[in-house]
Amino acid sequence: MQKIVITGGTGFVGRAVCEHLFEQDASCRLVVPTRRLANGRALQILPAVDLVEADVHDPRAMAAVLQGADALVHLVAILHGSAADFDRVHVQLPRSLAAACAQAGVRRVLHVSALGVGLQAPSNYLRSKAAGEAVWQQALAPSGGQPGGDLTILRPSVIFGAEDRFTNLFAKLSRLFPVLPLAGTGARFQPVWVGDVAQAVVRSLQQRPGPGPIVECAGPQVMTLQEIVQEVGALAGHRRPVLPLPEAVGMLQAAAMGLLPGEPMMSRDNVLSMRVPNVASGRLPGLRDLGITPQSLDTLASHFRPADPRAR
Repeated sequence: MQKIVITGGTGFVGRAVCEHLFEQDASCRLVVPTRRLANGRALQILPAVDLVEADVHDPRAMAAVLQGADALVHLVAILHGSAADFDRVHVQLPRSLAAACAQAGVRRVLHVSALGVGLQAPSNYLRSKAAGEAVWQQALAPSGGQPGGDLTILRPSVIFGAEDRFTNLFAKLSRLFPVLPLAGTGARFQPVWVGDVAQAVVRSLQQRPGPGPIVECAGPQVMTLQEIVQEVGALAGHRRPVLPLPEAVGMLQAAAMGLLPGEPMMSRDNVLSMRVPNVASGRLPGLRDLGITPQSLDTLASHFRPADPRAR
């Protein structure tokens, strides 16, 4: 029976990954560390999932969790925060987990990153994601005559699904406002369904060797942010016009949102990230190389209520 540890398993993507892994092999043991067991309530219906109370940032605690594991699937990420926050989660956490993996003897790692990453990218998010990839690549590289580990990096575009914050937010806004003022309307994305990303995790763990060490996870359509917002609005029954804002105004808008309580809808760092096209390069393997036919945004049609032409 395989033991797979999933960091970030209680999140939006993590829950889908656990469900797909269980569907493929009900005998596997999925271990999901979390600071609070209540965070994993939605996973408790899966008999294969063991929720373990542990701090993923504690290398000794994680070394204990990883003992006897066949693989680590690392999904932890943030979209908002300071440069120090991004460094702590996207760089220092992989470094800590790599040390825990070495101590526990785990040499198979699947790391979920993002399209558009680069050490010279304009945003803290994209730069820190690139640095996190480098941490894993260095940690699992051959050294001192010893063979390296087995690393797969998945780079998804923006991920959508019935429970995602991205499309549900725009659906809600389209119901509330007749016009949506928005920065970065021309930014390009290739939205990918959460089920396809989860299946990519499963196939990558199953198919060794896989199509390559880095796989781009992108949907079938390249869309601008404006097209995505209007398509989501249409699916929710309220297709609204979008008012494009210059980047400078968008930065001010994002700064104002950052002053509100709770997680902001958009941050200045998000605006900077949109300078980089969030689309597949075409130079690396993709979902089809894993035998997955990517689904379009229309997959959400059954989630939102049927569109009412009178509301458009």
